[in-house]
Amino acid sequence: MANTILVGAQWGDEGKGKIIDFLTDDADIVVRSQGGNNAGHTIVIGEKKYVLHLIPSGILRRGKTCVIGNGVVIDPIALVGEIEGLRACGIKIQRNLLISEAAHLVFPYHQALDAQREALKGSNKIGTTKRGIGPAYGDKAARTGLRLCDLMQSTTFPEKLAKRVRENNIVLRSLNAKPVSYKQILEDYQVAAEVLRPFVCNTVAYIHQAMSKGKNLLFEGAQGTYLDLDHGTYPFVTSSNTTAGGACTGSGVPPHRMDSVIGVMKAYTTRVGEGPFPTENEDLGNLLHEMGREFGATTGRARRCGWFDAVATRYASMINGIDKLAITNLDGLDHVKKIRVCIGYRLEGRVIHTPPIIASDVDKCEPIYREIPGWNCSTTEARTYEELPLKARKYLELIAKLTGAKLKIISVGASRAQTICT
Repeated sequence: MANTILVGAQWGDEGKGKIIDFLTDDADIVVRSQGGNNAGHTIVIGEKKYVLHLIPSGILRRGKTCVIGNGVVIDPIALVGEIEGLRACGIKIQRNLLISEAAHLVFPYHQALDAQREALKGSNKIGTTKRGIGPAYGDKAARTGLRLCDLMQSTTFPEKLAKRVRENNIVLRSLNAKPVSYKQILEDYQVAAEVLRPFVCNTVAYIHQAMSKGKNLLFEGAQGTYLDLDHGTYPFVTSSNTTAGGACTGSGVPPHRMDSVIGVMKAYTTRVGEGPFPTENEDLGNLLHEMGREFGATTGRARRCGWFDAVATRYASMINGIDKLAITNLDGLDHVKKIRVCIGYRLEGRVIHTPPIIASDVDKCEPIYREIPGWNCSTTEARTYEELPLKARKYLELIAKLTGAKLKIISVGASRAQTICT
């Protein structure tokens, strides 16, 4: 397996959690390198469903080590809750979890700012989860953030926190928002610090030592390409680099040590939150929602749904260097009679084959579709590529051709067994 980066090639929610869980069989270490608890990965094992937000999906496999890297922003209270929740389900968390001492922290004042700024935007809101992720990354860029290493210093942390609370309460009051309690935050975070202390270390040194011993690393991406701060549909994006390059900066592993990039995409397209979505289709969305599909793992919000967008995924393949594809949710199209694939955009009379940079221009794009017949039968029992209906295989091969990468994995259901390798 060597060192593999897994990224979402759409707007997130592509089913990365299941694919990570499947690939972890061949990995020694699973690394999360960006984002916060605004992301959610769902894994189904037997009759049990696990929803993870900060801890890498590899925690559900015995003998695997999970690393939360320096590029992640951590809400200590949420992380402790996640650890305790997994332990209550019988998952052992001891030496198999490592957390970067350089990871930045999310505080209640970040959450309050996030909610207030979103409310002030009115109809121009971005659709954040209000978990404080953006303001926490903002403090990191402004060089005013507090890190996990600060939290571990019991003598100096109170003074550093007091300064940050004072400054942020001034901003919150100016926005007519309720100030946060320094005393309560200090108490809660000091309790969380003692729970997290055994896991905190220099994860960069650990990862490099592991690589020197020939260990296989799997880098678990959160969100998707079009939520990337630099390459997404700005400003309707998240606050971190969700593309393959983010795995390097967020873990301390140099680019030349990466061996492969797997792009995960649904057999159609979804998006949560605001922002442009050229192939959005209400009828397809209604069909998928009626099937009980496409509700966010983190927020529970119904996802916006649309046809597969080859323009977007081809550009995502270019940005990330995707060489292998994992296509999920093929079974969601099992009973769609006519399936559409977007092969180009028409923008103000011009035909284009790369997404515009300006979000309002993306919003104006009219998709150019190729229509193909559906297979109109279940794929959920297929366990080999040859067992898939011929029309389903032709659809998958069309996606691979249009995206420009090799078809590697197909998911036809939520369970581990419903996974096909080509």
